[in-house]
Amino acid sequence: MYGDIGTSPIYAFRESLYGHEAVGSTEANIFGLLSLIFWSLTVVITLKYLFYIMRAENDGEGGILALASLLDPWRKRRRLIGFLGVFGAALLYGDGMITPAISVLSAVEGLEVAIPSMAILVVPLAIVILILLFLFQRRGTTGIGAVFGPVMLVWFVTIGALGVRWIIREPGVLAAVSPVYAIDFFAANGFAGFLVLGTVFLVVTGGEAMYADRGHFGAWPIRLGWFAVALPALLLNYFGQGALLVSAAAAGISIRQPFYQMTPHWGLYPLVALATLATVIASQAVISGVFSLTRQSIQLGQCPRLRVEQTSEEEIGRVYIPSVNWVMMIATIGLVLGFRSSSGLAAAYGVAVSTTFVITTLLAFRVARERWGWSLATAAIATLAFLVIDLAFFGANLFKFVQGGWFPLVVAGVVWFLMATWVRGRELSEAQLGKNLQPIERLLKDIRDIPIPRVPGTGVFVTEATEGTPPILHYHLERTRCLHETTLLLTTLTSNVPRVPFASRLEIDDLGEGLYRVIAHYGFMQGVHVPVLVEACRRAGVPVADREDTTYYLRLERPVVARELGMARWRARLFSLMARNAPRPEEVLKIPPERVIELGMTVEV
Repeated sequence: MYGDIGTSPIYAFRESLYGHEAVGSTEANIFGLLSLIFWSLTVVITLKYLFYIMRAENDGEGGILALASLLDPWRKRRRLIGFLGVFGAALLYGDGMITPAISVLSAVEGLEVAIPSMAILVVPLAIVILILLFLFQRRGTTGIGAVFGPVMLVWFVTIGALGVRWIIREPGVLAAVSPVYAIDFFAANGFAGFLVLGTVFLVVTGGEAMYADRGHFGAWPIRLGWFAVALPALLLNYFGQGALLVSAAAAGISIRQPFYQMTPHWGLYPLVALATLATVIASQAVISGVFSLTRQSIQLGQCPRLRVEQTSEEEIGRVYIPSVNWVMMIATIGLVLGFRSSSGLAAAYGVAVSTTFVITTLLAFRVARERWGWSLATAAIATLAFLVIDLAFFGANLFKFVQGGWFPLVVAGVVWFLMATWVRGRELSEAQLGKNLQPIERLLKDIRDIPIPRVPGTGVFVTEATEGTPPILHYHLERTRCLHETTLLLTTLTSNVPRVPFASRLEIDDLGEGLYRVIAHYGFMQGVHVPVLVEACRRAGVPVADREDTTYYLRLERPVVARELGMARWRARLFSLMARNAPRPEEVLKIPPERVIELGMTVEV
């Protein structure tokens, strides 16, 4: 959980001093940067995220989608909230591609400090590590996850100890906790000082990940870990780097890699190895977050169903999505080859996260008003206090757009557009299918009046309709003229809560004539398992047949572009392409393929 923010010292201070908006390593600038780092961690992470945003929990879960879901964003009058939530979530995909690239590159670059001639091997070695990282995703982290915490604990102790070593030599750097040095920094450097905020922001990337992990650990354990371990270690290391730079400036020595040059020569190789492990763990956490976010989006109907593999029987949050994994691997390797250094990637890193910070603050304002009952004045003061800082970081990062900041915004824009196209296409499809929806009472009357043969066993018709006769059932009766003795009309609905208890999962309505309408409620963190639902119906008293005598009927849609278009023709074709390439429904719903009958239906969009 602390991996992302915990590995920032490898590159954050260096880029603030020597990045694209270099201001020079004078003692005044070093003190000013240390002050900015200290107050950024204090205000943004400690006050905003740990004590303000962390209060916004959706049934214990955190993260931007959970935050947006608190506001019922899918209502028609809440389209802006829904847009902000989905776009903020889409930004995580760009972050998930950049984080492994910059983290692993920055760790491996430590080899340049030890042996400058090895610089040519940095990029190939980083690519090899990244390939192994993504290949390992299929296996999950259940087996080795137990060592992640101890490794990160060793990492924080190590970077804290390195900082203490130099602070003892230059204790005067501790004076930089005064905000006066930050003010003087802006006064002395003017607009260049403002632009440096874009790289200072790198010290707080990871705050959103801490909030997203709220459901795994709880608010108080996260705060305890921050104050007891992560924050002291980070501050000690940043101030230690500052002490090293002050000492080097006084001696006329050039320091280009302050993090690695803090360590004694004998400890350099172990530090590079430990940094590589820490950055791999940080990357793993972000990649897992992207998988979790994708599953939430699928459950909320924001993207097509994808094949989701559960990698742990104990932890519902540990999933693997092959298609997302391979796309991220290709994009991450492309970033390494394109930028070739962590300094080059630093420009691309801050834009996505700073945009997410702004969106989170805006959504939290509505939560404070609607959920916590805060007055307008109280909520506005808190929001403005944080928003001023968020917008300053966001504005500084926008100036890095040409250097690479465009990448996460383009990725987020593409992801958001695909999601919006899918949602609109599904709306048109359901509207088309609902035009000829017949009342269920008419079907029941036909069953009583017309001798429709009843086939032994159970038929489960999976449908999105919660009323009337599902089109798939009507289609089946037209062509087969028969019906199972027990027929379930099964609909799964996703609520704006992370999890729905199993005791509250099912609504069963006995319609008569052997028909039962079953509505299953899920949270956006849960996956659907249809055979388990059918077995639950049996335990609830529905006369369901044995598994061997149960047949599942699924609708296989064939979207075609309509003459009277509900969306642009090219966009309708895009939706059709997404629908045709989605995994087969039985894979997603965990239905044995030998028990499935698919009924093809043409739908105009």
